[in-house]
Amino acid sequence: MPSSADQILLQLKTRGETTTAALAAQLGVSRQAARQQMEKLAAAGLVEGEAERGGVGRPRQTWALTAAGHARFPDAHAQVSIELLEAVREEFGAAGLERLIARREAISGQAYAAALEGAPDLESRLTRLASLRAAEGYMAQWAPAGDGTYVLIENHCPICAAAQACQGFCRSELSLFRALLAPARVERIDHILQGARRCAYLVTPAAT
Repeated sequence: MPSSADQILLQLKTRGETTTAALAAQLGVSRQAARQQMEKLAAAGLVEGEAERGGVGRPRQTWALTAAGHARFPDAHAQVSIELLEAVREEFGAAGLERLIARREAISGQAYAAALEGAPDLESRLTRLASLRAAEGYMAQWAPAGDGTYVLIENHCPICAAAQACQGFCRSELSLFRALLAPARVERIDHILQGARRCAYLVTPAAT
């Protein structure tokens, strides 16, 4: 069973910043116990707190992961990925690297398309796609976003180091989602590489 600390880190990773009271409710412990856990994690450099004044009384304490806290969630083979990308760029140039990314997109697209085949509607396709991405370590989920739209959320990027070294991976994934969910429109609205805590995509059904 995951420790309380691990559960807290996972909550912050998947839900974003939150208060001591909210964490206590989610974990089923007292506020004092939750506060003690947060102070330990803060001392370890994994979380940081900020006082948020919301009216009369003591200001609320909100908590968020630090860079070290985010690093507790693995980036698959980060150093190896970076070294391979640098080697490909040196040997075959930028065009060769783009061909490599395009080939990865094509292979992934075929596998995803086969898994989504037969899904009767957009929600079913989102469910299958999120499940596939979750199995690959992206902590993926989807939810209604209002006005008939949806949001596809990826709370973690297991290839973040590679994406930082070559943002062609991010362009490729957006292109892949657009192809898989067409004729719905897909736009990235949060991006880890631009400082967001997650990547998120707004999915708008095609007009009928």
